[in-house]
Amino acid sequence: MKRILLLLLVVAAGAYYANQAGLVPGWQRAKLPEWVPAWARINPQATEANAGADGQGRQGGGRQARSGQRRNGQAADEGPVPVVAAASRFEDVPVTADGVATVQALNTVTVRSQVDGKLVELDFTDGQDVKKGDVLARIDPATYQAQYDQAVAKKAQDEATLANARNDLLRYQRLALTEAGSKQQADTQKALVAQLEAQVNGDQAAIDNAKATLGYTTITSPLDGRTGIRLVDQGNILRATDATGIVIITQLKPISVIFNLPQQQLRAVNQAMSKGPVAVNALEADNTTVIDKGTIQVIDNQVDQTTGTIKFKALFPNEKLQLWPGQFINVRLYIDVLSHAVVVPTAAVQRGPNGAYVYVLGDHSKVALRNVTVGRQNETQAVITSGLNPPEQVITTGFSRLTDGAEVRIAPAETDAGTGAASPGAGRRAGDQASNEVPAGSPPMAGAADGGPNAPSGNAPAPKNAAVAPQSGALASTGGSGTAAAGLPGGDRMRRHQRGQHPFGNAQAPPPPTPAPSQ
Repeated sequence: MKRILLLLLVVAAGAYYANQAGLVPGWQRAKLPEWVPAWARINPQATEANAGADGQGRQGGGRQARSGQRRNGQAADEGPVPVVAAASRFEDVPVTADGVATVQALNTVTVRSQVDGKLVELDFTDGQDVKKGDVLARIDPATYQAQYDQAVAKKAQDEATLANARNDLLRYQRLALTEAGSKQQADTQKALVAQLEAQVNGDQAAIDNAKATLGYTTITSPLDGRTGIRLVDQGNILRATDATGIVIITQLKPISVIFNLPQQQLRAVNQAMSKGPVAVNALEADNTTVIDKGTIQVIDNQVDQTTGTIKFKALFPNEKLQLWPGQFINVRLYIDVLSHAVVVPTAAVQRGPNGAYVYVLGDHSKVALRNVTVGRQNETQAVITSGLNPPEQVITTGFSRLTDGAEVRIAPAETDAGTGAASPGAGRRAGDQASNEVPAGSPPMAGAADGGPNAPSGNAPAPKNAAVAPQSGALASTGGSGTAAAGLPGGDRMRRHQRGQHPFGNAQAPPPPTPAPSQ
């Protein structure tokens, strides 16, 4: 019910406005009673004046838009197109394969105790470079020294017994020869001597074992490398079964790098390795800065069927210690070299329905579209296998207005102030800036048809009271000075209603050229 009442109210308001404004031909304007306030009365002459100004504004805006279009067309048709060009050239281009690698220490050792005992001494500091055989720690050797001395004493005792048994054997053998003694007794003594000799040998083995165990109390470095953070402090009791260990030593010079490449690269890498060492560069994240240079050492003996890649191991000297175990780096593998290849900047190669093409700078500063075949391409340069002959020049930037056969003007490329060489991306920036330039002698670019300070004046001056194109749903004002109330925000119109003023300019509308009869 509320919606029906609201709809009837809107229809009634519309009918009232159409009747009072005289919008319907033949509909006689109803006379309002005197108690109707002034802000609710609609002056049909003011409405007609506003409508006329609206029409003039739309007409003036259309003229300005058409004038701007003509000027834009003239600017597009006149003058050469500013571009940046570069010469194609012959160059030896390396064939590379990039990947992400993990740095691994060539050897990693966890130093553990081989005997039980109290840790009485640590002879290294965290992060120290050590050599093979350097003492790292000492365990209390008292118990193992006593065991060694005991083994030595036992051997001495058995050696004395053996010496006495050997003397007795000589006596029994002499008696047996003269039949003064039993031959059986001589044989028994001979067996006793052999038994004592074996016992002495066992004692020597016990001495060697005790000596080795005593040596385990002094822990030394098994290789050249760098110690990590110690895992145990002095004074702790160490066990031979402890898995933690004392410290971890890693070999940093040289160091290995592990990375994967697609299996499609395997044949080319194998061919390169058959000719000699294959170079590998370790790169920073920018893929430009070289950290270190090494060579391929091992290709894994099988392809990972899950990922379709094969694992490679490279060796780097790492003299400056710029590679660290566990570090992620980029690697670039140099497989082959394309000799005497035609090279152009990558920005010069464009793509179209018929494939790759370039704009070649010809005679009389005109360009020609030419289809080319691209062999290899990276971020900076592309190898052209057919379609281009050095030293032909190709366009690198400024393609927005470029067409086949267009006349161009070569703009200078930005260069590095320090070296004088073209900086990366300079050609693109210069070309983009050049493509936005207006050729000398061409008419000024048309601005938006908003009557602002940047709008062009055109060839003929516009009328003084010509209005700009109004905003959607607004009425344009008439005259050269006054402001249309309809162009104000909704809040201003609401405030005018509250002050008893009609938002369409009944009381505030500027007077027309001839006085309008009062209502």
